[in-house]
Amino acid sequence: MALIRWEPFREVDTLQRQMNRLFDSLITNSGNENVGFSFIPAAEMQETNDAIQLKLEIPGLEPENLDVQVTAEAVSISGERKFETKTEEKGVTRSEFRYGSFQRVIPLPTRVQNDQVQAEYKNGVLHLTLPKAEVEKSKVVKINLSEQPQQEQLQAGQNQPQQSQQS
Repeated sequence: MALIRWEPFREVDTLQRQMNRLFDSLITNSGNENVGFSFIPAAEMQETNDAIQLKLEIPGLEPENLDVQVTAEAVSISGERKFETKTEEKGVTRSEFRYGSFQRVIPLPTRVQNDQVQAEYKNGVLHLTLPKAEVEKSKVVKINLSEQPQQEQLQAGQNQPQQSQQS
């Protein structure tokens, strides 16, 4: 029987290739090979005293292919990047672009006035300005620093049954 040298990095490489295939199969669109991969736009959120600034990177889409809905607690963005078919007589066409529909729901850290949202879509980046609700702007929370927890611990210790001593 011949000895086979164990190479742990080869096994890690095999595992990585299997995981990549698994994730690729999860993000493809229901077997439609013309559509390719779906995608999720990257987001960036910044909170100021008066508003929440939300930016989404959605290159290659026309504004009419986007659907943006805002509630007081979340923003939902959906859209579709349509597949472009090209035929070439000589040569090979290869595309690494991701086509298909997407949807992303982004929860907001505070309530916003969803009827006052301002939107701008320029150079493939969607900018949303979400003004905070008046209640959230003036919200002040008082923190009680009393010694209540220590008193509860003392009372809890007094309420424990006494252990009887047997002689």
